[in-house]
Amino acid sequence: MKYLRHRAYINIPMLLRVVGLLLIIEAGFMVIPLVAGLIYGEGSALKFLICMGITAGAGAAMVSLKPHYRDMGKRDAILLTGMIWVILSLFGMLPFLFCHTHLSVTDAFFETMSGFTTTGASVLNSLNNIPRSIIVWRCVIQWVGGLGIILFTLAVVPMLNYQGGMQLFNAEVTGITHDKLRPRVSFTAKGLWGVYIVLTTLLIVLLSFSNMEFFDAFCYGLSTMSTGGFSTSDMNIDHFDSNYIKIVMAVFMFIGGVNFALIYNFAVKRTFNIWKNDAFRWYVWIIVICYALFCINVTIQGLVLEPADLTIDPLFQAISILSSTGITEPDFDDWGALSTLVLIVMMFMGACAGSTSGGAKIDRFIILFRFLKNEFYKMMHPSTVTTVTINRKGIPPAVVNKTLAFLFIYAVVIIVGGMILCLIGLPLRDGFFCALSAVSNTGLGTDTTGISGNFALIPDVAKWLLAFIMLVGRLELFTILLIFTPNFWKK
Repeated sequence: MKYLRHRAYINIPMLLRVVGLLLIIEAGFMVIPLVAGLIYGEGSALKFLICMGITAGAGAAMVSLKPHYRDMGKRDAILLTGMIWVILSLFGMLPFLFCHTHLSVTDAFFETMSGFTTTGASVLNSLNNIPRSIIVWRCVIQWVGGLGIILFTLAVVPMLNYQGGMQLFNAEVTGITHDKLRPRVSFTAKGLWGVYIVLTTLLIVLLSFSNMEFFDAFCYGLSTMSTGGFSTSDMNIDHFDSNYIKIVMAVFMFIGGVNFALIYNFAVKRTFNIWKNDAFRWYVWIIVICYALFCINVTIQGLVLEPADLTIDPLFQAISILSSTGITEPDFDDWGALSTLVLIVMMFMGACAGSTSGGAKIDRFIILFRFLKNEFYKMMHPSTVTTVTINRKGIPPAVVNKTLAFLFIYAVVIIVGGMILCLIGLPLRDGFFCALSAVSNTGLGTDTTGISGNFALIPDVAKWLLAFIMLVGRLELFTILLIFTPNFWKK
């Protein structure tokens, strides 16, 4: 009875201890931009050393806490997940404040949250005078956030396997259901991160064979594999004027939008039935259809000046938006209304569950469409018992209901977020588009920011709201919104 009594409370000391471990790990990741600063002789290297000391010191203080019990329940896992993403963003913004970026606290937090959630929305007016160590840090936090902060923790802190590891896994990993690849969740996390690291390394190597410097190849490797989209230049990849780079990045953006469990099974278990996966097939066909629509629109607008305008560029754009990487062609504004409508649909939909992409995820739309198909069928055959299937397996009604609820709340977040942004002062179209861009973790703006521009012109209140929407979208609504319900805090 004593155990049940004290478990009615959230285990705050244990949560802070885990957050402390993660802050120490975050300080370790700051070594990467620190090394970049030393290589390029920047004064920011010392500033990163200070940021590392502050972050590691705070982490060590939290780790020193001695909780009375170490287990974590579902409520603990949900609260911890939200806490980690916010606290790591608060400490992750320190380099932006210390290293001559001239960002306010609001802008620094927005930039950091945008990085961790792989949204790719930026408030930096220009990257020309930004220290290279900061550019590296932006890409590092995108890469860490791509597969998940919690998932990384589960991979490097095996003790959490026994202390609420599965609850943490479920609270962060995107998707409808969360099947473990291995018997222990820590082994699953290591397997997924192993695939992620190998793919990132391969991408960096392939980009190094282009006209990119290694610095650019490294940064683009991190931001592309995480489908984040942060750049090293104001002109983005057009700065390099290379079809080879676009092709390589398109391939890895496509991979980033695939369920990493499928990639793991393909690479490790040699299971070659990827095409039998419904979400993967839909993912491929959606890209093909959107590519065709882009080609039609570009042709109608008279923008085909060379073969790449009808082959590489539209395909690159389709993959970039659907995977939520958010890199756009410099002339995308001229592609016409049809392309803009296709872009909005792709942003809302996203790629596969279990990937690094944002959006509502294709898997949920498969369930929605098949549920609607069954409902129409039952109108004509009322006595028929139907089942929603995915990958030839029946989906429990509870999962179908949760999927429908998710899509409804996802739309509500966009509508309410857009309305608030309009009340703050954004134009009507910009308000709703920015809300969609934030919750889908795509990072595109419209007239206020420029379709591939930055969010510096948006009021500070709107930036805090968009940062919150980014987090809600990255953790797929329920994990964050549950914290704001009265039932969550009831004993």
